[in-house]
Amino acid sequence: MPARLLLLRHGQSVWNAAGRWQGWADPPLSPLGEAQARSAGRHLADLGIERVATSNLQRARRTGELIASELGLGAVEVDEGLRERNVGDWSGLTTAEIEERWPGQIDAWRQGKLPSPPNGEADMVPRVLAALERIAARGGSWLVVTHGGVIHAVDRRLGAEPAPIYNVCGRWLDADGTTFTPGEIVVMPEVDGPTTVL
Repeated sequence: MPARLLLLRHGQSVWNAAGRWQGWADPPLSPLGEAQARSAGRHLADLGIERVATSNLQRARRTGELIASELGLGAVEVDEGLRERNVGDWSGLTTAEIEERWPGQIDAWRQGKLPSPPNGEADMVPRVLAALERIAARGGSWLVVTHGGVIHAVDRRLGAEPAPIYNVCGRWLDADGTTFTPGEIVVMPEVDGPTTVL
């Protein structure tokens, strides 16, 4: 059964605002993040989204709830398979603090020369794809509120052209069975301030 999934990054969290790496840590949305989610809901109103699934981390779940409310949809469905990569010992630190404690490791990890952050998760793609397959198997048009690292990892696995994924931005995926085809990038208008890449 064909399905269409819009993978959307959550709104700004309080740790995004502070420039802190999050991973499995669970900080809430900032006031700006709440405003971004409500605005995203209004911008998605005419896209035929029928259901909303989210990561179990509150920054994604709350974003999904606010958007679902704007769209007049029911309760969101939560799947922990959609959560961000576990960044291990880097969680809660700024990029400068990570560079100070582990010089050069962020670049090495991004270049594939380091399998994971220290005590972090090496390959989250199997669990993420399994979650996306569970959603896609039900057919229809879904908003899937997840995390920047998740969307980047899926893009890489599917061979999509890399693109920055800011808060409340993302990418469409067309699903046919367990086959996913990357579609267009979705960029929301800014809401009262810059969006965050972290």
